[in-house]
Amino acid sequence: MPIRTNQLKKDDPAPKKKSSRSTGKKSKKKQTPKKGNSVVGFFRNEKFQQLGGFFLILLSFYLLLSFISYITNWFTAGSDDLFTVIPFREILFNDSLIANNWGGRMGAALAGLFIKTWFGASSLLFCLFFFVWGYKLLFRKAVLPVGKTFRWSFIALLWFSLAFALVFKNSELNILGGIFGYEINNYLDGFIGPPGTILLLVFVFFGFMIINFNFRFKFRKKKDKPASDDISANSGENTTNGPKEDIYNTVEFSVTEDDKIEKAEDSDNAGETLTDDPDKVNSDLPFDNPPEKQNNKGNNPETDIELTIEETHTEKTADGGTTVHHTIDTEYDPKLDLGHYKYPTLDLLDDHGEGGVGVEKEELESNKDRIVKTLANYNIQIDKIKATIGPTVTLYEIIPAPGVRISKIKNLEDDIALSLSAMGIRIIAPIPGKGTIGIEVPNRRSDIVSMKSILSSEKFQNCKYELPFGLGKTISNESYVADLTKMPHILMAGATGQGKSVGLNAILASLLYKKHPSELKFILVDPKKVELTLFSKIERHFLAKLPDSEEAIITDTRKVVRTLNSLGIEMDNRYELLKDGQVRNIKEYNTKFVNRKLNPEHGHRYLPYLVLVVDEFADLIMTAGKEIETPLTRLAQLARAVGIHLIIATQRPSVNIITGTIKANFPARIAYRVISKIDS
Repeated sequence: MPIRTNQLKKDDPAPKKKSSRSTGKKSKKKQTPKKGNSVVGFFRNEKFQQLGGFFLILLSFYLLLSFISYITNWFTAGSDDLFTVIPFREILFNDSLIANNWGGRMGAALAGLFIKTWFGASSLLFCLFFFVWGYKLLFRKAVLPVGKTFRWSFIALLWFSLAFALVFKNSELNILGGIFGYEINNYLDGFIGPPGTILLLVFVFFGFMIINFNFRFKFRKKKDKPASDDISANSGENTTNGPKEDIYNTVEFSVTEDDKIEKAEDSDNAGETLTDDPDKVNSDLPFDNPPEKQNNKGNNPETDIELTIEETHTEKTADGGTTVHHTIDTEYDPKLDLGHYKYPTLDLLDDHGEGGVGVEKEELESNKDRIVKTLANYNIQIDKIKATIGPTVTLYEIIPAPGVRISKIKNLEDDIALSLSAMGIRIIAPIPGKGTIGIEVPNRRSDIVSMKSILSSEKFQNCKYELPFGLGKTISNESYVADLTKMPHILMAGATGQGKSVGLNAILASLLYKKHPSELKFILVDPKKVELTLFSKIERHFLAKLPDSEEAIITDTRKVVRTLNSLGIEMDNRYELLKDGQVRNIKEYNTKFVNRKLNPEHGHRYLPYLVLVVDEFADLIMTAGKEIETPLTRLAQLARAVGIHLIIATQRPSVNIITGTIKANFPARIAYRVISKIDS
C-alpha cells in the first residue's frame, strides 16, 4: 500500500505541473550561470593562466629583439621599412620576401607597426608591460604591480613619443617619435607653438611626479644644528631619574568592644607620629588621636575604631634616560634598516611631581566613622575596616560580622554616598579573591598620574609583552600595563570629554616608547582631523598608508573603506606566508625568519605589527554605512594571528553603530563615563 500511494502521488497531474514549472525555472536559472561560468572558469583556470603567462613572457622577449633589430637596421639601410606597407597576408605566405630582422618577416612587420606607425622608440615599454603581466600569471608573484605598470607605461608611452618627435623632428632620428608623435607634435606646434609644447611636456612630467611620487618643491634654509642631532645627543644621556618613591597608605581599622582596652592601646601608641618621609615611616604606625577625640569615641562605641597604617611602597622606577632594548643575537636583525634610530627619552614627557598621600588622616577618620555609623543604623555590624588609598579613589574594605548578608550592604549604596557627601561611590560585593566587601570613595583632592611615572616604572621597562601599553595606576599605586596582542582588539566608548582621546594617546605613546619602527606600524583614522594630527611627524617611521595617499593620517571617510579592504588583502597575504612557513601566528613566523629558516627569495619577509586606530567610529558609520562593517568584521575575526589589531573609539556603542558581530570580537573594553546607564 505505501508503494501504491507513492506512485499515485507521482502520477498526480497537479503537482507534476508545479514540479515541471519549478524544475524548468530552476533549470533555466542554472543553465545561464553554467554557460557564463564555463567561459569565465576557462580564463580563471590555473593551467590556462600559466600558459598565458608563459606566452606573454616569450612575446615580450620576441618583441624586444624585433624592436632593437628594427631600430638598428633603420639607421643602416632602412630595409625593414618595406614591411609597413605590405599586406599582412603577403607577410605570412610570401616566401620571396626577405626581412633583415632578428624576428623575421613577422618581427619586422610588428616592429614597423609599433615603432614607425605608432609610438616610436617608446614602444619598448610594451615589452616591459607584457613581461610583468606574464610573470604575474605564471609565477603568481608580481615583479611590479600590473595595474600601476600599465598606467605608468601608457603615460610614459605618450610622453616619450611626443618628446622624441619634438626633439628629432628635423633629423634622421625622427623614427624615435613615430608617426603618432609626429602628427601630435605638428598639431601642438600650430596650436601653442614649440615653446608651448615644451612647457606642456614639463607640466605633464612634474604633474605625474607630484601625483604618483608625492614630489614637492621645498626650499629650506640650512640650520647650524639639526634638531635630530640634539635629540640623538640627549638620548645617550641619563637625563632623568624618574619620580622618587612615593607612599600610598593602606589603613586598617579594627572594631573593638571594650573601651578600656582601647584606651590602653591608645596610650601605648601616643608617642608615635605620621611622617611623609619614606625613610622615617615604620611598618605599623597609628594615627595620633587627640584626647578630645578619644573621649568622644569612648562615648560612641559604634564608631570607636583604632586606626593603624600598613605602608605599601610604590614600585621602583627604572633609569629614565634611555630605554634599554635587548635583542637576541641572531643572524638577521630587522632593526638594521634603521640602525641610527633613537628611542624617545623620558625627558620629553612632562613631570607632574612625585605624588604622595593625597588623603589626610582627618578625611580617613571622617569617612570611616560615617560608614560605620550608617551601617550601624541598619543593624549591620562589621569586624574590621581596611582603607587602601589610591591616586584618586580610596578603597574601604570591610569584613562584616557573621550572619550579615552581602546584599543588605549592597542595597545601602545611596545611603552611604549621602552620609559621605560624595559625588558617587561604588560597592564591590564581594571583592574577587578576597573575603571582603569594597567601598570605593573618591578623594577630595586627586593626584595627577603622569605618563612619565608609568613609562619609567620597572613594570613597564622590564615587561616582555609584544605590544605593551600603560593606561594609569591601580588603586594600590601599581602601574597598569597590558598587552594588546592578548586582548586582541579594544573597544573604547564614553561620552564627549570623558577621556577617550587621552586613552588613545596613552596607548600610542606607550607603543612608541617600546617598539622599533621595523616592528610596528600604525594606521590612523581621524574623522575629526585634530585628535591624531600630532602623530603626522612620525610618518616616515611608524605610519602606514596607501601608495596613492598623500596624507598618512586618514581624515576622509571615503578612503577608510579602501584602507580596510587593503588591510584585508594584507591579512590574506600574511596568512599565505604563515601557511608556507608552517606556523600558526606572527610571533612564530618572525622567530623562524630571524633564525634564517625562511627564504626571502620565496616571498618571505619580516612582518611588523599593524595597529589600526579609529577615532569617532560613529561618524564613519553615518557616512560610509555598511561598506565599513564587512571588512571590519573580517579583520576583527581573523586578523589577530597575523599581527593586525584594532582600536575603535566611539561615544555610544549601540547596535546601530557597532553590531553584535563586531562586539563579539572585541572582548577588551575600555569604558568611560556615559550620560545614562542605557548608553553603556
